[in-house]
Formats: sequence, structure tokens, C-alpha cells
Amino acid sequence: MHKAIRLASAALGVLATPALAQTGSVAQAPVATGPVSDALEIDAARQGVLIFEPAFFADQRPNTALDMINRLPGFSLSTGDSSTRGLAGATGNVLINGQRPSSKSDSVDDVLRRIPAAGVERVELIRGGAPGIDMQGAAVVANVVLVRTVTVERVIEGGLYAYPDGYLGPTLGASYSRREGDDQIEGAISATINDRTDGTATGFRRRYSPTGALIQNADLDLWDEYRNVRATGVIQRGLAGGRLRINGVLGWFGNDNTQDLLIRTGPGTDNFNRETSEEIEGELGLTWTRDLDTRSAFELTALQRWGEEDYRGDTLSAGEESVFSSSSTSGESIVRGVLRHRPSDPWAIETGGEVAYNALDSTNAYEENGVAVPLPSASVKVEELRGEIFGQTTWRPDPTLTLEFGIRVEVSGISQSGDSDRSKSFVYPKPRVQATWTPWAGHQFRVRAEREVGQLDFDDFVASTDIEVGQVEGGNPDLEPDKTTLIEALYERRFWDEGVVDATVQHARVEDVVDLIPLAGGFDGVGNIGDGSFSTLRLRLTLPLDRLGLSGARLFGRTTWARSEVTDPLTGDKRRFDGDQAFGCELNFNQDLAGGKWSWGFEHGCNVDKGRAFRVREVRAFHEEPIMEAFVQWKPSDDLTLRLDVGNVTDRDQGYDRFIYAGPRDVSPVAFTETRRTNASRWVYLQARKTF
Repeated sequence: MHKAIRLASAALGVLATPALAQTGSVAQAPVATGPVSDALEIDAARQGVLIFEPAFFADQRPNTALDMINRLPGFSLSTGDSSTRGLAGATGNVLINGQRPSSKSDSVDDVLRRIPAAGVERVELIRGGAPGIDMQGAAVVANVVLVRTVTVERVIEGGLYAYPDGYLGPTLGASYSRREGDDQIEGAISATINDRTDGTATGFRRRYSPTGALIQNADLDLWDEYRNVRATGVIQRGLAGGRLRINGVLGWFGNDNTQDLLIRTGPGTDNFNRETSEEIEGELGLTWTRDLDTRSAFELTALQRWGEEDYRGDTLSAGEESVFSSSSTSGESIVRGVLRHRPSDPWAIETGGEVAYNALDSTNAYEENGVAVPLPSASVKVEELRGEIFGQTTWRPDPTLTLEFGIRVEVSGISQSGDSDRSKSFVYPKPRVQATWTPWAGHQFRVRAEREVGQLDFDDFVASTDIEVGQVEGGNPDLEPDKTTLIEALYERRFWDEGVVDATVQHARVEDVVDLIPLAGGFDGVGNIGDGSFSTLRLRLTLPLDRLGLSGARLFGRTTWARSEVTDPLTGDKRRFDGDQAFGCELNFNQDLAGGKWSWGFEHGCNVDKGRAFRVREVRAFHEEPIMEAFVQWKPSDDLTLRLDVGNVTDRDQGYDRFIYAGPRDVSPVAFTETRRTNASRWVYLQARKTF
């Protein structure tokens, strides 16, 4: 741990040197040559940046910047992953005025939802990189450029979920925003009261002998309910020749769910499971940016997050009771600095560093009939100090070609105290090379090679439970992150103004694959199982249907084939990664009518295979029928939107098949198989949005 601290301090020293040695604005957001009102004409100029002005979205009458982003042809919004430690990769693939949102808890879709469409000057679609733009590893990024005139918006939203059994779940929300040039103030509050997920369902659990004979038939009755309250605030003002942005988030989340299992035929006893959890989270972030000269800028971000969670799971069966309880606090502190410089129009250089401290203090307990049962790593405090330095260069030698070279070097130290006292240090270089070639109008090729390093999940260091099937997992202090060497190639073709088709091929080698392994005491736990590989082929199509007779209609389709291979640590056989799907697909349709006054559509997930999980004494094959949802929307006026969503239209089944072995599955036969299927009800959601 001390070694990691010294290395992290050195990283900060490297960061500080170039920041002080150079003087000089981050390059303005790229503006492609050609008419800004026609994306295809811009692409005809062989630029990697397409520009979409408000006129492009006029037929959809968008309310917010999020509505505009969701209509960009050939772009899929990624909101990032707030559970990622550090800021890199946590904020998605959308920029606001060339900068990423400075919050992790306030997701990018929520940020976009608070920006009125009238406040957007244009949206830039940056494909494959552009000088002066921080892509953070994404192949495609959307940049929302805001108008600099005064825009003020007040919004009140209300909604109501309704279910066939008469259960109602109301939602409420209100927000205010004001922008003038670089000055900005925002505030929002939302609440969900007694809503449900697909955890409310009915179904069955059936067990079969190895010969296929039914040995037990049981009914399942599942119920769940969640509630949350969330408040966000943002203020941005000029300070010390630059801009200071302060954002804060405070939220509470509560969840309750139960499972009744009633034996109808065969041996066994009824049981009842109940889980309750409460979580509080908070965040405070500050970002200061300053132009050093017309071609250089500096950005400094500080972020503090805090969370607290309490959980309890009870199982009652035949007069016996087992209880798993957990209490944890977590925190994250981040300081990140970035220096950007444009020595000339074709070149952009970015360098900087980040230091982050993360901690999880968790205490877990498990007891049966009031008697405590020891768990591996039941009470553990996990701490990590990470330092990362990075640098990248983007070069556009001519309008047809963009090259990006970058490297990140991560230094981290993880220590554990409590039931397990040990520490580890890691140093991982993560190089990246990407080339983007646009040889003809509407055609683009992208090739990427990158070294990626996964992050360890702190929850895997401590014990946990799967109360649904009555299993407890131990914590494992001997984890290492997986390391992936990835090669990717993509071809994109744009046609018919809004039409896009692309094909992506990936191949990767993975070291130290993370999966489940046996632990002491007969428990399963997360661990490393060796090296593996995976390959994927993805095809996507965005098809405007105007030329086919459906005015204002668009169809989006995606199919993905995947193949992975790793050696099973028990049997020695080759198999897929845990949870890996061999095939996935989706189909979305929407149509705008009467100039955007009416719109309707549906989305359909057409894959069933959800992969398998491999435990020491069990193989679990997941099952989920295709999901389908539909909506209709009416805008009687510019300041009022009414929308009706219908969920679970196909009344789908989901569940899994468990193959339970008499002992470790490498040396024991199958004792029985278990089939579980549940069916959640359909639901409707009526919502109204009023602006002032």
C-alpha cells in the first residue's frame, strides 16, 4: 500500500509539470466545412464530424436535448458506468460544449433531460475522433453545443404506473434551469412512490430426477416494491479567469421484495423469503476550466462521493429461520487534471493525471435458527488508492484520415483489513491506437487496438447472498483484475439522409478471467480462472421509411453474435464465459405524425438465450423471453406533452434451469434439475410534462 501511495504521488508530480510549463483554449468544438444544415453534404467533404442543427429535428418537436440525442442516426447513447472507480469511462459518450459532465451520480441522460431543446444550437456527431475532443476510448461521441443567449425553463412532470391488480405507483418531478453564456444554474427533484419491477410475478418451480421424472412441483408468488427520492443542483460561474462548475446530488432508495414458495406435489417444505434494503448516496463535485491561450486550456476536477447501505434477507421454512444481514459504507475521493493543447489545426495533444481513493467498509452476518455461521471474509474494509497518468495525440493529416495514439498507466494499491489482512499493488499500462478513414462520401472505416484492464468489484471481497435460491457466497481476498487485448474493425455506410448501416468485428484475448471458484468451507466465491478469448460480430441498421411510403417513420435493428472460450476450473473443459450470450438482437420502430404532434412506436428484444453461470455444484442456464414495449405520445401544445407507455406487452416468461450436482460437478453426477419460470404482469405508465 505504501508503494502505491508513493507511485500515486509521483503521478501527480508528472501531471503538475506540463501544466505549469506550458501556457495557452481548448480547441473549440470541431466545425466541419460545408453547409451546417445538411449532414450528408458535410460528410461529402470527407469530414469525420457530422453537424445536426435544430431544423434536422423539427419534425420530431423534441422537448429536451435527450430527445435530440436519441434521434441521431447511427448513434447509441451510453450513459457510462457510475460504479467505475475514477472518472475515466464513467460519464458516457456525450459532451456538453466539448466537455464531459463532471458528475458520476448525475447520469448523462438526466443532464440532457434538463437541457431544453430550444437551448441547443447544434449537435455534432464525432466519429472516430477529432482534434481537440476527448473521446475517452469511445469510437463515436455526440457533442451538444448550447446557445449563448438566455434560456430559462421550468418543468413539472407527473406519472402513474398502473397494474392489472389495481396497484398504482405515482411518480413526481420538477426542475428549473437558467443559462446565459457560460453562466448556469439548475435544480431538480424527483420521487417514485411504491413502484414495482418485474420482481412482482407468479410462476412455478419444478424439480426433476436425472431420468426426467417430476419429483416436486411448487408455485411461486413474487412481490416487490421500491421507492426513491433524488435531488440535484448545479451552478456555474466565472472564477479566476475561468469557469467553475459545482454540482451536488443527494438521493435515497428503498426496496422490499418477498418470495412465497408453496409445494403442491412431491417432498419438501414451503418457504418464505423476504429482503429489505435502504441506501443513501451523496456527491459533491467541482470542475474548474480555464483557457491558457487561444490553443491551450487546463481543467481541474475534484469529486467526493459517499454512500451507506443496509440489507437484511430472511428465509423461513418448516419452522426454521436463516438470516443474512449486511451493513456497509462506501466513499470515493477523486482529483483529476487535464491539459489540452492544439499546436496546429490538424494536431491535438492531451495529457494529465488522476488520483482516486476508494473505500468499502462492510459487515455481514449469517445465522441459522439463531446460531451464527462463520463466513469467509464476513467483515472487511477494502481500500484502494489509484493513480493514473495519461497522454494522447490526435492527428488529422487530411480530411479523410484521423489517427489517435494514447496511453494510460494505472498504478493502484488495494488493502484489506478485518477478517482478511493483506494488500496488493498493480501497475498496468493501457495503450490505445485508432485510425478512422473516410475515403468516399457516406463511407467510413475504423480500426482500433487497445489494452483494457478491468476493475475489481469491492463487493466480491466480502460475503454475499442469493436468497432466491438460498445460497450464500464467501468473499475472496485473492482477486486480480482481468486484462484484455482487443482488436476491433468497423465499416459504416450512410444513405438516404438518415439511413446508417454498420458492421463491427472484435477479437480479444483475456488474461485472468473473473468467474466463480470454490472457497474454503464449501462456499462459492468470485475468483480468477485463467485466460480466455472472445469474438463478436455486430450488425446495426437505421432505416428511414419515408421512401418506402411511411412518412416520418424509422426502423432500427441490431444483431450480435458472440463466441467466447475459457477453461472450466473444475472440469478442465472448454466453455463460454459466465453469462455470455451467443446471440442477441433488438428491433425498434417509431413514427412521427402531424409534424411531431403525434408519435408512436415499439421496441422488441428478440433474443432468448441469456447465457449460463457455472458454480462448483451447479450450472445455471438463464431464460428470458423477448421483451416488447410500446408507446404513443401527444403534444397538444409546445409546452405540454402526454405519453402512454405499455410494458411487457407479450407477457413474457423469465427464469432459469438449474442443474444441481451431488457434489463438485467435476466428480459428481447430477442429483436433480430445477426449472423456474415466472411471469410478470403487463403495466401502463401515463405521464404528463408541462413547461413554463
